[in-house]
Amino acid sequence: MSRPTYEVEYEQMLLSRYGLQQHRGGRGKDGGLERSAYILLSRLRVQGPMSIGELSDALGLDASTVNRQTAAVVHAGQAERIPDPAGGMARKFRITGKGARELDEERERIVGSLDRVMADWPDAEIAAFAGYLKRFNTSIEQLGGRPWPRP
Repeated sequence: MSRPTYEVEYEQMLLSRYGLQQHRGGRGKDGGLERSAYILLSRLRVQGPMSIGELSDALGLDASTVNRQTAAVVHAGQAERIPDPAGGMARKFRITGKGARELDEERERIVGSLDRVMADWPDAEIAAFAGYLKRFNTSIEQLGGRPWPRP
């Protein structure tokens, strides 16, 4: 039990438990995006319009789950259904101006939480930590065959 990967497993479990969204004073109707909306809108912003099938593949979720998530963001005015810009049969979803503003606001709240957590960290350590997280996530994406586009 002394392998370093055991330490990574434990710390990753704690990180997922803490979830910075809970430390910023609410989510959803209480003043922020639901986690699923945050992820979905982030993907649409980086990649552009996507169909249910493309979102399902990209997020690794069942199409029925993606249907519920897209219905919620459309209902909230954060995304809209559009004809496929490439002329395909499937309609696609794209982020709206409202969705982009709310995504930016949520990101700023989360960054504010991170700023408080790492207030006494030197910039070089924050940059190193970000680099390790990116490498960790990229390795997961390679194993799963689902790369996440980065801005």
